[in-house]
Amino acid sequence: MIGITRLLCGGGFAGDALRYERGAGEAVAGAGPGRGPVVVWNATRRCNLACRHCYAEAIPTSAGSRTGGEEESPARPRAGWGGQELTTAEGMALLDDLAAFRVPVLLLSGGEPLLRPDFFDLVDRAGAKGVRVTVSTNGTLIDRATAGRLKKAGVGYVGISLDGLAAENDFFRGRRGAFDAAVAGIRHCREAGQKVGLRLTLSRHNFRQLPEIMKLVEEEDIPRVCFYHLVYTGRGKSLQGDDLSREETRAAVDSIMGWVEDMDRRGLSREVLTVDNHADAVYLYLRVRARDPLAAGRVWSLLLANGGNRSGMAIGQVDWGGEVHPDQFSGTHPLGNVRERPFSDIWTDASQPLLSMLRDRRQYLKGRCAACRWLSVCNGNFRARAEAATGDYWQADPACYLTDEEIGLPA
Repeated sequence: MIGITRLLCGGGFAGDALRYERGAGEAVAGAGPGRGPVVVWNATRRCNLACRHCYAEAIPTSAGSRTGGEEESPARPRAGWGGQELTTAEGMALLDDLAAFRVPVLLLSGGEPLLRPDFFDLVDRAGAKGVRVTVSTNGTLIDRATAGRLKKAGVGYVGISLDGLAAENDFFRGRRGAFDAAVAGIRHCREAGQKVGLRLTLSRHNFRQLPEIMKLVEEEDIPRVCFYHLVYTGRGKSLQGDDLSREETRAAVDSIMGWVEDMDRRGLSREVLTVDNHADAVYLYLRVRARDPLAAGRVWSLLLANGGNRSGMAIGQVDWGGEVHPDQFSGTHPLGNVRERPFSDIWTDASQPLLSMLRDRRQYLKGRCAACRWLSVCNGNFRARAEAATGDYWQADPACYLTDEEIGLPA
């Protein structure tokens, strides 16, 4: 995650310690000996929507159902993803291990995590063990009562996904009325005092709507928004041709940064981040350096502490069936299953080749990534996207929109 507001305007936000504060012996912020990573647990594969970019290829389930099993779907899991979802007892054991491993944040995702009938039991267990819980949801199941339960349970943050306005969002998410239901979920969270934010994946379907999305954020008084870059995994593989060009990506990031600076001038407080493309960090740094070298020094220090992409380092994933992966997009690379070994054992296994390579990845990177002058603040960007586009996990990330001159390649 690139903290656009923090880097451009200063200030402090809840996740800054994980992103920008490096402790003794830590290679990057948020990772260190005796401490686990941020963990994404895709607790179920069931979902009441059918999003076109779903990396988990979630299986459609009757809207609002929290008790049924998986319904039939032509989309089956990719190799490396788990099977039957963890039972409540297995989930509780996972949470106990994560707490003992000093995992700082657990992100409950899916599918749609609210479809698990034991969702609040799991949240309560994690909270009782001292693990901060955040939730990634489509928001359509959050009525007033559910928002109140989330707040009462101590959920630290709820991220609600939208992928455009009204018809565009509903097309992308495969259900008419999804936009209105998600906005209602945001409003219910705001009314309950539950911290909530908007999540949007950029594509050619929606990037021209950015000004209207920004207006929505301000009008609804949404305190946080994350703009995600598309990763071509799961159903998202079919959208690779709908990703933004390099020029479009630069224009989108320019728009986001300009909006953040404009809000700061108007005295508005919003935490704005971009996610899944660490070229954004370099692009922001170059923007600041061109006009304020002193401020650029502060930005550079924060980016160095962050260290760039941290898949397999400061972030990891557990899927619904208990398989552990370096991140939620690397489903073709299982590292072990928590039904057989605790997550903490899998994550600290020095003999696991992929984890060892990710934690010292520079020697394995290829193409433009290997030659880039910004590896200290990018760390090779997103490996899962490189593999999806090229078939090679270590090849250059095609979503890097920096020019050859900007990354230091000879003319």
